[in-house]
Amino acid sequence: MLARLWERRRVFGVVFAATICLAVAALLVLPVRYLATASVIVAEQELGAGHSSPAWDQKIGDPADLESQLLVIRSPRLLRLVMNAPGVVDAVVRECGKGGLLGSSERCDRLKSDAGAFIDRVESRFSIASAGRSRVINISYQSSLPDVAQTLANALTEVFLDDQRDEGANSREVASSWLRKELKQLDEQLQAADDKIQKFRRSKGLMRGATAPISSERLTSISQQLAQAEAAKTEAAARLQEIKSEQARGPTDAPSVLASRSIADLKQQLTTVSAQLASAATMLGPKHPSMLALSREQALVQQRLTDEMQNIAASVQKTYDANDDAVRSLKMQLDAAKAEAGSATLDEASIESMVRDTEIKRQQYAELYKKASELETERRVLRGSTRLVSLAELPSKPFFPKKLPFLAAGITLAIIFGIGAALMADRLAPFARSGTPVAPAPETADVDTLDAKASAVESAERQAAAEVAAPAVQSAPVAQAVESARLPANPEPQPKLLPTIGDAPIVACLPRLKTLGQLSAVGAILQSHRALSIAQLLRLASEDAGFQGALHALVHELGIGSDGQTRRIAVTSAERGEGKTATLLALAEHLAAAGRRVLVVECDERSPAFEQVLGLRLGAGLRGVAAGAITLEDAVQRTDHPNFDVLPLGFAVLPLGFGGAPVPDLLAHSLAARLSGLSGYDAILIDTPLSGRPGEHLAGVDRVLLCVRGDRTGIEPAMAAIGQARALGAADVAIVVTMTEPERSCTGDAAPFATPNVYARAG
Repeated sequence: MLARLWERRRVFGVVFAATICLAVAALLVLPVRYLATASVIVAEQELGAGHSSPAWDQKIGDPADLESQLLVIRSPRLLRLVMNAPGVVDAVVRECGKGGLLGSSERCDRLKSDAGAFIDRVESRFSIASAGRSRVINISYQSSLPDVAQTLANALTEVFLDDQRDEGANSREVASSWLRKELKQLDEQLQAADDKIQKFRRSKGLMRGATAPISSERLTSISQQLAQAEAAKTEAAARLQEIKSEQARGPTDAPSVLASRSIADLKQQLTTVSAQLASAATMLGPKHPSMLALSREQALVQQRLTDEMQNIAASVQKTYDANDDAVRSLKMQLDAAKAEAGSATLDEASIESMVRDTEIKRQQYAELYKKASELETERRVLRGSTRLVSLAELPSKPFFPKKLPFLAAGITLAIIFGIGAALMADRLAPFARSGTPVAPAPETADVDTLDAKASAVESAERQAAAEVAAPAVQSAPVAQAVESARLPANPEPQPKLLPTIGDAPIVACLPRLKTLGQLSAVGAILQSHRALSIAQLLRLASEDAGFQGALHALVHELGIGSDGQTRRIAVTSAERGEGKTATLLALAEHLAAAGRRVLVVECDERSPAFEQVLGLRLGAGLRGVAAGAITLEDAVQRTDHPNFDVLPLGFAVLPLGFGGAPVPDLLAHSLAARLSGLSGYDAILIDTPLSGRPGEHLAGVDRVLLCVRGDRTGIEPAMAAIGQARALGAADVAIVVTMTEPERSCTGDAAPFATPNVYARAG
């Protein structure tokens, strides 16, 4: 890459200088823009809130909330409010008039009345973003006039703050109005409920006494009176029964009679009279007047006592009758009071329910009134959850373009464009880097001739080093090892001779395959960074006329089908990535398409690919043949093309004694012999690596093709691979150069390759 850039250094220099000039011109021509920035902080705790809710705690620092605030600031609604701010429209019109072209005055004047045009102009110049991981939002405006940038940035900031405050105040005003409306309705409902309760009490007579409703107090009083009346009735009945029971033997001993004072006095008189009568009877006769008077007095007292006792019995009977009547009356009153109290109880229950509802509404009224008072207080002291951090200052330094970053970007682009132009020029060059095609080589090339060419190489390199004032030693690719060597001006005509590496001739140069996406120079530059699968390479090879032409020349060089004999050709490589398998399969498809019967044999255990690329069924394959599990004829698989057969590597369980030996070792002395037994093929192509084990693995093959990439920087691996193939029994070794560039040639017009010591002396 560096060598190619050095050869196209003039193109690089021209493009680099042109890009730098354009960057400097743009730095001088581009209009200067100033940036003014104001800052606000969002999601702060509002004043007046006694404690924060969980929702507010989650809101603080939430990225979603910051994004929402950014979208609110960018909304057209706020930009329309900015348009109504004093001095904003005049500032934008002045900015438009300064940066406008001829005929743009009408467009600038339209900004005064057309809100859509105003928003379209200022929206792209606003830059709203959060400051890192903080809750600070920066509001910036770019303008060619510093005062306009300051005015617009501050206008949008103030509009946003006012909008946040108004939104919070409006929400609280709406909530407060709703609460006042609810309070009014609750007040009316409470008054109606109280009136309904009083009317119900009056209609039901549910007036309250000192401690309970009147009906309850009345029932209690009647119950007490009834108890007293029943007690008096019982007492009167007991006295009456006592008097009646004593009448037979004389009621004088009855307790109720003895309790009477009149009875006691009469009994005392009767005792006195009886005592006098007894005393007189001892001295007087029964007919004596004194005796008669005392007897009459005794009888009179006795009669009065009897009458008094009868009066007492009658009084007791009256008392009993009166108490009995009172008991009956009180029982009737008690029953009526009970019925009235029961009805009153139901009415009281209804009233209690009404009172309970009324109390709930009173509590709700109190809570709503308290909340309304709090909202009104918060509305009066509200400053919003967003507050100002700083207003925009008047910018003194331009924001764009900045000299150092602009020049650094220009230099970077100049380097990129210069490298791209140099590589594109190298790709599009019609000849090799030397600029002229290489003359054909003479028929014989001995060491003296090669030494002379090496001397020519050294002189040419010294001259090139003197021109650039710095020595540069580069290793030539395999396909260009002698491109810089110059032959005599008038060489004698010699027959064409294929170039060689050591004593192995180069029989073909296969060009690099390119996809349709690489038709551009950029696609060609990036080709080396995109690896294609073998299936893609085969498809591209079948569509590439140049590649098919190279294969046709290779078939002619190998003599396949010219004499009717089967050619056994082994394809190998010194290292991986040389295109060995792709070359073998492309050659096989070319032969099959040309009507030649071909068999491909897979012996590469490092990276087997036949089954996947050709879509073969899984079978024992060559491993089964080596293990003796299957014959060679049965291991061959047919493909969709009638002329194309495959002997894949396959799989097999090796019997005891074979260990883990690779397939080439198992078939070291029998592969060529066994393949010779397969008849009917014009060519048998063997895909095999160079085994590191000693043996005659390549003995019996007609030719060994060693694949070498055309962009290799040295021939030492190729020389070592040729020697290794000879040691493995190869009688004829030839070189196939793969992945060569279309403008380079490695056969025909190229000189023969020299030995490694000559290339070492030539640098």
